Amino acid sequence: MMEEDERIGIVRHLLFEYVKSPSLRHIRDTHSLIQLSQEIVRKIDRGSSYWTKWNPQREALLKSAVGTWTPAEDLKDFLNGLPGPPLTVTDVTQRLRAFEEDEFFRFPDEDLRDGCLALYATEKAAGTELPAIIGALRDYIEQEERRLREERQLAYAKKLEEERAEREQRLISGADCNWTQIRGSTHWFCRANGRTYRLSPAKDKKWHMFRVNEVSDSEPGSLIGRYQNRGDATKVVKLVAYQAEPRW
Repeated sequence: MMEEDERIGIVRHLLFEYVKSPSLRHIRDTHSLIQLSQEIVRKIDRGSSYWTKWNPQREALLKSAVGTWTPAEDLKDFLNGLPGPPLTVTDVTQRLRAFEEDEFFRFPDEDLRDGCLALYATEKAAGTELPAIIGALRDYIEQEERRLREERQLAYAKKLEEERAEREQRLISGADCNWTQIRGSTHWFCRANGRTYRLSPAKDKKWHMFRVNEVSDSEPGSLIGRYQNRGDATKVVKLVAYQAEPRW
């Protein structure tokens, strides 16, 4: 275990090095402070770790493999070629799990497993060195995550448009519906208890709500009130839609 004076010395050294920065903005930067905190914890933990077979070189390699589906047997063989006591597959898998469970890391994505293993097999057959294969796997995962993220965003946008089109059709057909926009309009319409309401944007970014007879941008309608947002207008609609109203 690391002595208290040694731990204090590590923290003091890292802080002194950090404040040497000529940029006050850098010293106050939140991201830089987080990195400093992580480095302090890593330096101190390294001296008191229960994982006695793991030196910085081995840990750096294994950390780079987190989330890549690199086979544990091959990791073990490569790591045993580095300085340190012999490792078993259990040593490797459990240390890898400890990294995965650390808040700074993540678990491997099951959806990317087959692609990672196929790429690994191809690169291994070509004779690529393990650290290079891990780098290629990380690049592949980054690309796939970006592709999946874009696909999900497109799917979400499509769903929103389908829901908007469904509300528009309900509005046009005369059914009650929540606030929706007709394509190409800056106004929002809703219908409650068979009554139609329009929200029109004002120059001060607030909204004017009108009682209207038609789904139309140009109908003057009857002004009901002025509101901050659709939520405020919705609360009013729930009241006035069921109250008696003048003939107009």
